[in-house]
Amino acid sequence: MRLMVGEVDGAGAVFVVNGDVAQNLTAVRPEVGEDLIGVINAPDIMERMDDILAGAPTVAVADIRPMMPVAKPGTIICLGLNYVDHIKEGGYEVPEYPALFMRGRNSMLAAGEPIVRPTCSERLDYEAELMLIVGKGGRHISEADALDHVFGYTIFNDGSVRDYQRKTHQWTPGKNFDATGPVGPSVVTPDELPAGAEGLKIESRVGDEILQSANTSDMLWSVARTIATISEYTTLEAGDLIAMGTPPGVGHAKKPNPRWLRPGETVDIEIEGIGILSNPIVAEEDLTTKAAE
Repeated sequence: MRLMVGEVDGAGAVFVVNGDVAQNLTAVRPEVGEDLIGVINAPDIMERMDDILAGAPTVAVADIRPMMPVAKPGTIICLGLNYVDHIKEGGYEVPEYPALFMRGRNSMLAAGEPIVRPTCSERLDYEAELMLIVGKGGRHISEADALDHVFGYTIFNDGSVRDYQRKTHQWTPGKNFDATGPVGPSVVTPDELPAGAEGLKIESRVGDEILQSANTSDMLWSVARTIATISEYTTLEAGDLIAMGTPPGVGHAKKPNPRWLRPGETVDIEIEGIGILSNPIVAEEDLTTKAAE
């Protein structure tokens, strides 16, 4: 099943997508609310979706303005080093334990919204990533059971301000600038994809320029292993987001010159079977100027 959270005529809703058309689930089941958490917490809705959607209003997908799939995720956890060639291009040793960091909500944004290049840096980088949404929480989840805890898969661009990322050994500043981490727009349930979303082509582009191109089978830590590892130290909850790391080809590693994202460009992240996440780049100073006018 392909789901999308978005706004039509000023109202947010959960939509079930079929090709270019979507049915408004919230319109027939208002208790679902305006993001996926209502569906995640009511698995019976997923089981009876065909019956529930009978007679539900339809809308063209193109007329839906995407919103965050989960409006207020409790935790956003990201893997920093999960593809060997990306680890090498960054000058790191292959780790024995995943490099984990967290993002705050203010750093996140929906598909189609502008990624903001901050005034303090021009080193805004892209990172194409698979992201999973936790459907069933828990602690000490075994790797064998981990995939049962996935509600769905979506797309993430881990926009990184590289000079701030490298200021200290902790990556928090460079990974948490406001409006640098877009997610969505589609969320695909696990039954529509290979187990653990393995074997999927993942790519980032600006126009016809291919920036990254790899396969999710190249990940060091699989989705199942990642969930098991994270749940060793924290309790995962429904609606949490986990980003699975980026493949090689990021801008700071391009030679002979780094390839930073520039205002006026649009960056696309595509994952086979899930879709395309597309966001324009704007300069923070331009937003400030427009707000003052």
